[in-house]
Amino acid sequence: MNLKSGTIDRFEDYSNFGDLQEFNRHMEMWMLQYKDDFSKGELVGLKRIVRYSAKIPGVCNAKIGTMLKSIHEEYNGNGISRSTFKRMIQKAVALGIFTVYETERKNGSQSSNLYVFNRYPKITSTHHEPPKKEILNHHNETSNPFKTKQNIKERKDAPLDFTFTSDRVPVSFLDAVKPFFPESKIIEEYWKMATIAANKQNRDHECVDIIEISIKAFKQMISKLKRNTVHNPFAYFYGILVRQLEELYYQELEEEEEYYAQELSIQRKEASKRSELFSLLQEVLPLD
Repeated sequence: MNLKSGTIDRFEDYSNFGDLQEFNRHMEMWMLQYKDDFSKGELVGLKRIVRYSAKIPGVCNAKIGTMLKSIHEEYNGNGISRSTFKRMIQKAVALGIFTVYETERKNGSQSSNLYVFNRYPKITSTHHEPPKKEILNHHNETSNPFKTKQNIKERKDAPLDFTFTSDRVPVSFLDAVKPFFPESKIIEEYWKMATIAANKQNRDHECVDIIEISIKAFKQMISKLKRNTVHNPFAYFYGILVRQLEELYYQELEEEEEYYAQELSIQRKEASKRSELFSLLQEVLPLD
């Protein structure tokens, strides 16, 4: 469910930090580990979100356009593009630096996102569980070589569970799939279909948009599967992904057009003001 938009003070409870000093300390630790994962332009965008997260430590509700404009002004017209800023957001979310919440206006239309920075974890963990200790009992049971060979063959033929899933599969996607398909081979196959769909649309399959869309497509496929209306789950999952990625492409086009239209409008207003000022000066000052 989307959050209702409002002033930044409304989101004070979303802060994960006691004060600004604590927030800055955690950001230093995040940057020590992941700074090299960002390009120079992306770091400019990330630092801008951090700067807009000072009033409520670790919480930012500024519009992307507002932050881009401030960067543009600070760097004397040499700012960063909207696509660079959004790519930074995708990386930061994927790394766990902050979480993005969508907000909506009273009429239901989408408003600016809410960026909530996370605390730096003291211990990083993966989705792989530690191996369980085997209980050895050589004295109470006589070894049977034929039975041992049979057990080894059975273990080789047995499917591997989700703890053996490749690290290439994002943790969030793994967590969504494993309750329905706990075998690592099937989980990896679903993610393979997601990467194929992403590559077809010329998108980076590791970005947060692709991961979120893949999870939504999988849940939609499961809903249909439970109604016995899906004959080929992999093909159905792939079809949903391709359609949703196409919708995302057109949505981003509209956002880019809206952004450039706003920039053009601002430039025209500034040009109009300069023209009015020039006309006024002509009326006041005598011309030789």
